[in-house]
Amino acid sequence: MLSKELSALASPLNDQQSGLLQQAVSELSPQQLAWVSGYFWGLSQTQPGGVNTSLNQTAVNNSQPAGKLTIIFASQTGNAKGVAESIKASAEEQGITAELFDASDYKGKNLAKETHVIFVASTNGEGEPPDNAIELHEFLQSKKAPKLDGLQYGVVALGDSSYEFYCQTGKDFDSYLAKLGATAFIERLDCDVDYEESTIQWISDSLNKVKDALSSSVEVVEKQAPLVQAVHSQYTKQNPYTATLLTNQKITGRDSGKDVRHIEIDLDGSGISYQPGDALGVWYENGSELADAILGQVGLSGVESVDVSGESMSIREALISKYEITASNPQFVTKYAQLSGSKKLQKLIEDKDKLRDYSSNTQVIDVLLEKKAKLTADELISLFRKITPRLYSIASSQSEVEDEVHLTVGLVEYQKAGEKRLGGASGFLAQRLEEDGEIKVFVEHNNNFKLPVDDNAPLIMIGPGTGIAPFRSFVQERDNRDAAGKNWLFFGDRTFTQDFLYQVEWQKYLKAGLLTKLDVAFSRDQQEKIYVQDRLLEHSEQVWQWIEQGAYIYVCGDATRMAKDVNDALITIAKEHGQLSEESAIEFINNLRKEKRYQRDVY
Repeated sequence: MLSKELSALASPLNDQQSGLLQQAVSELSPQQLAWVSGYFWGLSQTQPGGVNTSLNQTAVNNSQPAGKLTIIFASQTGNAKGVAESIKASAEEQGITAELFDASDYKGKNLAKETHVIFVASTNGEGEPPDNAIELHEFLQSKKAPKLDGLQYGVVALGDSSYEFYCQTGKDFDSYLAKLGATAFIERLDCDVDYEESTIQWISDSLNKVKDALSSSVEVVEKQAPLVQAVHSQYTKQNPYTATLLTNQKITGRDSGKDVRHIEIDLDGSGISYQPGDALGVWYENGSELADAILGQVGLSGVESVDVSGESMSIREALISKYEITASNPQFVTKYAQLSGSKKLQKLIEDKDKLRDYSSNTQVIDVLLEKKAKLTADELISLFRKITPRLYSIASSQSEVEDEVHLTVGLVEYQKAGEKRLGGASGFLAQRLEEDGEIKVFVEHNNNFKLPVDDNAPLIMIGPGTGIAPFRSFVQERDNRDAAGKNWLFFGDRTFTQDFLYQVEWQKYLKAGLLTKLDVAFSRDQQEKIYVQDRLLEHSEQVWQWIEQGAYIYVCGDATRMAKDVNDALITIAKEHGQLSEESAIEFINNLRKEKRYQRDVY
């Protein structure tokens, strides 16, 4: 039948080609024939003279800008992703074809095919790229990186100026792209923690440049990878949910040097969902006593009117609800040194390291107390950053607590100049917010700190102090899933009797067998201080066995010391038991991070 049909066609094949084709297709099933038909048709469209209408390409209509804009985000906690989504939405409103990529999903070699790219990059830890961008960050420094002479790019760098390596990842991407021959079509934007307003004008300016560049001619755009589909919750940072406080319970002992609270918040009726590893964003208000002390120090009554983003209010109200008036930062100290004329502060700002150290250890009110200065209301608010929500690792599984969310909050509290100093958000949650009081919250999803899909995979969880929070959610989730995988928890704090957070729960899980192993390190219970990294090294052979069995390693807590020490311990374990050189051990641990078998939530 097929032979007759072929011979009936005006075939461009000679007799030999026709015979070979008939012999080949005679052995194929109908499904295979259909596939071959499509395959040969696709080949015909890529030959000289053919019209390329392949399904993996998109022709841009003459009425819209030609080409496309690619947006890549390097994000640890979600801020960079949020900015990237805003850029994409604004681009599409202007008729610009835009694609959004998580840095971990983007192949670096495809940059050579792009014309316009915007990177939005946050900085993690001590100048490190976020976990989702490690591979791309390394690729652009390697010999495999392509020449990018035809690429135009823009960079939004997010960071915190209180840290030494401010916006370092964004600066890195800017530098790497330039070295590869790419051209910046707009100057890099370095954003501090209150980045929302500063990005608005940059986005507008950058998209105007992109639109002009892409509207010159019709182009064919090759799609390179799956588009990130943004999932927007009804409640966000800009539109938080007004929840109520259910429980505020101190979980450290009476004689502890720390005040740690177990916080339970009611989400009933919100429809908010979260996963283990996510964070809860908490909007807070400053204490009225602190606001009054600041006003008194600069000679203001508090009734003076100020404009805050187009809204008129009293300076006192603005200090309580709109500005960060607890934690200091280098910019604040520098500005106040200039306004006050303080010789001590002016000398301090000449040394960046000393300025950074002073800023991170001195609250706003204590900077003002260095020298009394009379300021206008506008001068005062010009010193401050806008208030930003605090992110807390969620300490519960929704499978366990349903319409609640739990947090583990360490109160920042100490004495200075004979007065008590409190942290902004921790003071609000632990002391100023009463039970049944209202609190504005939202969930910040963290795709870089997630349980493995495989419930049989072993977990090694390292969380000293309040870093224990996400592991409470992990174990609750595994309990509700009936997960068969082994679970090993390393917890550390000061003393066993006063600081063993959630001790009864961990012992219950250990007795039930859900927690396979529990190793603790209480630094002040013996003369020689012992920390979680020491426990890791003590059990190094078994830790290595778990890693070889496919264990996932999670670390949560202090980035400055603990996380570095744990990382060094893991490298040591890889060297000793994997018989690797220093360089190979470092590469092995880094590869675990790239494979998402080593995840960190550090701050």
